[in-house]
Amino acid sequence: MGKARKHTPEQIVNILRQIEVAVANGKTHTIASREAGITEQTYERRVIQ
Repeated sequence: MGKARKHTPEQIVNILRQIEVAVANGKTHTIASREAGITEQTYERRVIQ
């Protein structure tokens, strides 16, 4: 396995906002997550926390 990247809290919030905007514009969470550079699993883990 590769080394996990560490994102700052500000970066995490920006990525989550970017995904939410994309979803609001009609994209799926899967596609929006990939475009943001994270996996859907990571997105779900961050949203549930």
